[in-house]
Amino acid sequence: MHTMNMGQKHCTLCPRKCTVDRTKTSGYCGAKSVVRVARASLHMWEEPCISGQNGSGTIFFSGCPLKCVFCQNRSIALGSKGRKLTEVQLSELFLLLQEKGAENINLVTPTHFVPQIAEALGQAKAKKLTIPIVYNTSGYECVETLRMLDGLIDIYLPDMKYFSAQVSANYSNAPDYFEWASKALEEMVRQTGAAVFQKELMKQGVIVRHMVMPGCTKDSKAVIKYLYETYGNTIYMSIMNQYTPPEKMKNFPEISRCVTRREYEKVIDYAVDLGVENAFIQEGCTAKESFIPDFDDNVYLDEIIL
Repeated sequence: MHTMNMGQKHCTLCPRKCTVDRTKTSGYCGAKSVVRVARASLHMWEEPCISGQNGSGTIFFSGCPLKCVFCQNRSIALGSKGRKLTEVQLSELFLLLQEKGAENINLVTPTHFVPQIAEALGQAKAKKLTIPIVYNTSGYECVETLRMLDGLIDIYLPDMKYFSAQVSANYSNAPDYFEWASKALEEMVRQTGAAVFQKELMKQGVIVRHMVMPGCTKDSKAVIKYLYETYGNTIYMSIMNQYTPPEKMKNFPEISRCVTRREYEKVIDYAVDLGVENAFIQEGCTAKESFIPDFDDNVYLDEIIL
């Protein structure tokens, strides 16, 4: 396919701009140029307007340009796990998930495979893929890469993890995180425009996720303040309490615990006081390993490959 090597022989798809020839070796993301998918499923644990009644058709891509020290999907972030798919097979997977009743196609950590995804989406849409396409990302994106998807993505679901350069340097080796994420968000909003709902389901728009981290309520407030002052209620926020520290966090003892109820409530109260209206919040204890997908369950991938 003509897009297979686009931007990847001297890869600059993500802000790392490692310039590796990914047709031969892995980039910072841990991935070569051939698409690897770790899991495809009907996923019920997204925001209600994304999961709906039938579940979001999630496709978890292997590898990650950010690689946070607390990554919940750490088993696939290194890039070696999963099945190799051609662009034709990826397009078939989109159509299979639609056939199974998925409310949307949810592309999880897709940044480093954008050229192949764009090609596969084009093929699938030509074969009557009609459900919304969700781009589910860490937020660490290049505007130029996002522009390859202009007209193909209906819903952007980015994180806005950090405001502080020090915090993002400590936990994601990315002191420039906010600089890139804020520019990327501007492009996402430009592409989708205002949110559109059909009954309870989002069909178009942007939901920005922010996960409150232990000891980081000041940074969380800064993120929410920026989002609200910049976009008001034209975007939706999803303020999350599900931070789940990996078992081995000896080098980061300050974040080796869950977020307390008080920490989370302080952030929610701050958002309410600011005037935030369009926001999802989490109740109860969501910081459990059971919310992390089983990456060994690959029934839908088996159907495509076999």
